[in-house]
Amino acid sequence: MNLVMIGTGYVGLTTGVGFATLGHKVACVDIDASKIARLDLGEVPFYEPGLQEALKQVQSSGNIMFTTDLESVIGQADIIVLAVGTPPKSTGEADLSALFAASQQIGFCLDHEAVIVVKSTVPVGTNRKVLAHIRKTMQEKNREELSGLINIVSVPEFLREGTALQDFLVSDRIVIGADDAIAASTIDRLHEGIKAVRLVTTIESAELIKYAANAFLATKISFINEMANLADRVGADVRDIAQGIGLDHRIGPHFLNAGIGYGGSCFPKDVSALEQLSGHNGYSFKLLSAVIEVNNRQRDSFFKRLVDELGDVKGRRIAVWGLAFKPDTDDVRESAAIEIAQRLCAQGAEIAAYDPKAMENAKRVLSDTVIFAPTAMDAASGADALVVLTQWPEFKEVSFKTLRDQMVEPHIFDGRNYLADLHLEQLGFIYRGVGLGRYDAS
Repeated sequence: MNLVMIGTGYVGLTTGVGFATLGHKVACVDIDASKIARLDLGEVPFYEPGLQEALKQVQSSGNIMFTTDLESVIGQADIIVLAVGTPPKSTGEADLSALFAASQQIGFCLDHEAVIVVKSTVPVGTNRKVLAHIRKTMQEKNREELSGLINIVSVPEFLREGTALQDFLVSDRIVIGADDAIAASTIDRLHEGIKAVRLVTTIESAELIKYAANAFLATKISFINEMANLADRVGADVRDIAQGIGLDHRIGPHFLNAGIGYGGSCFPKDVSALEQLSGHNGYSFKLLSAVIEVNNRQRDSFFKRLVDELGDVKGRRIAVWGLAFKPDTDDVRESAAIEIAQRLCAQGAEIAAYDPKAMENAKRVLSDTVIFAPTAMDAASGADALVVLTQWPEFKEVSFKTLRDQMVEPHIFDGRNYLADLHLEQLGFIYRGVGLGRYDAS
């Protein structure tokens, strides 16, 4: 099939490359000319394992192209996919302005029957508004009869940063929300080659499924963090607790890693948006409010523990390992690591930071006083404390004996319990994790 993908951000580019890998012809459209120029050269503007190699392969096969001119490619489109950003407003609601602007542009250019797919994460009711925008613009362009033949399908994405392309090609499920059976069948055929359960629903159910999935995973994270806080007070180890409950197949082991809370571009935004959506529809979703509160408090608790143990951090050198919100990405949006680094800077600490992929993005949001070191060991050299905030595999590969010799004081605060199994106390470190039963919270 011929696809037009509007938006070449994380979701749009990964999805476009994925469909091109399946053999479809994909035209990716974006208003950012500099980004399109980079993509034309085979350069992915963010870090995602395997994506750049896959992009070059589909470019070589001729299955993908990039342009800023929607009108030049829409004429051949069987399916038009909307994958533009829906960032949060200050209220927590999703900002749909870019989505509606793209919808009007589609209506202005479209002169034949096509299926519109909304891949962006949007509140319930948005797909119907998008369709209304498209049809209204078509009617204004004297294409009223044709506008009635345009159908819309909600196909939420479930891509995880770090494994996004694999998640597209080997998916747990493909959700298809549609009113029209033929349109739903078209989207089903679009995904041929992907072995995954197809779930055909109403448009509203499909819109809500994405929010529900992320909110539930965020709830698991907040729950295990609450258990970690209790474990510290009673002398238990939250890792044992997570394993013990995770062996129950009804619960499962995933998203039960205690630490400094969730971050990134999806969980904070989607949980807040779902809470706002509930409120606007007259329902107080109290569990979501608690999930958000726990996540925010977890960062506060970790920072308090650090300051309680070190005392005044003003003028002290603190090494920060990890700035991305999770490993295998350069994304620092809503990163707990960034927030903790900012708090340390605000209290006058001298920060030396290292992240293998996210430092360029971090430089845009951190103070000019932060030192960005070329290696993890360089960041920790001369430090009074080391704070581990992202689980990059290379952090386990350093020589901790050398690290101990190069640090002024042997404090390690591990916000992810990533080094907890290395028995660093035996090397002379004062090691503090989260929920390991070793913190006096009194």
